[in-house]
Amino acid sequence: MSEPAEGEPILEVRDLTKYYPLTQGILFKKQVGAVKAVDGVSFDLRKGETLGIVGESGCGKSTVAKMLVNLEHPTSGTIRYKGEDISHLSPRALKSVRRNIQMVFQDPYTSLNPRMTVGDIIGEPFDIHPEVAPKGSRRGKVRELLDVVGLNPEYINRYPHQFSGGQRQRIGIARGLALKPEVIVADEPVSALDVSVQAQVINLMERLQDEFGLSYAFIAHDLSIVRHISDRVAVMYLGKIVELGSDEEIYEHATHPYTQALLSAVPVPDPTAREEAARIILQGDVPSPANPPSGCTFRTRCWKAQPRCAQEVPLLIVPPHLEKYGPPVAHPSACFFAEELNAGTP
Repeated sequence: MSEPAEGEPILEVRDLTKYYPLTQGILFKKQVGAVKAVDGVSFDLRKGETLGIVGESGCGKSTVAKMLVNLEHPTSGTIRYKGEDISHLSPRALKSVRRNIQMVFQDPYTSLNPRMTVGDIIGEPFDIHPEVAPKGSRRGKVRELLDVVGLNPEYINRYPHQFSGGQRQRIGIARGLALKPEVIVADEPVSALDVSVQAQVINLMERLQDEFGLSYAFIAHDLSIVRHISDRVAVMYLGKIVELGSDEEIYEHATHPYTQALLSAVPVPDPTAREEAARIILQGDVPSPANPPSGCTFRTRCWKAQPRCAQEVPLLIVPPHLEKYGPPVAHPSACFFAEELNAGTP
């Protein structure tokens, strides 16, 4: 497997879907529908890059994360790692790939085994991949990892319940780093932590990225955190990516109505700016992924919706009417009437 050149994608995701069947009956189950958790997601993750994936709860972010590390198998679509499709590999072939794509889980309280010491938790990957650390050197490797994530190596014999939430998440990050991966999928790694601890963990992840040359798929619902760490941002709604661009394109020049509504809900520390900011309040509830609206899935809550939105599915492309402006205004947005907020404030 060849190394990707600088700027080339290390992960390529194309038309990824995950449908969970809905069944009726007890003895003879019959499928009557499907929950479309992820419905046609495509993106690239470049070497050394952080791609933020944001959206409301239930939009499919965590399902995408699980498919990237093969904890869930896609219904259709492909996930390519360095050009090789890893979405349908055998368990033996998948073992070597999993070493290079690790995951940091959302809840540091439930992702660590309470019956194992920190040394056993961080050292467990070495049992599965003994070639990374021979038995005699494992304890020393664990101590090094504890030091790398800012914990005292003397904590090696302690149990998870003896640590704070931020320290537990550092242990989870150390476990993810144990096999020297190239890609880390971080599924809302700071959402369960205090604000001050969130900043510490985010700064730690940025330092480790520079030190080890990591690529991050960083999943969160807090746009302010994603802006701090991400190079590019993908905004998801009801299983689809509706806007994709650099942090400047998304945060300063958002063109999709849903992205604009999300950004308007981010707290502003300046009271004067807060009063002047346009607040967009979406009407109605998020539709069920078991019965999504036809055409554009956001049209039932969108102030720009037209009859065309119910008949056609908008593609995630640079809208033709915005191409004349060039970047950063012209970037992929799945909306027929995409425009900057000041041109179409509700």
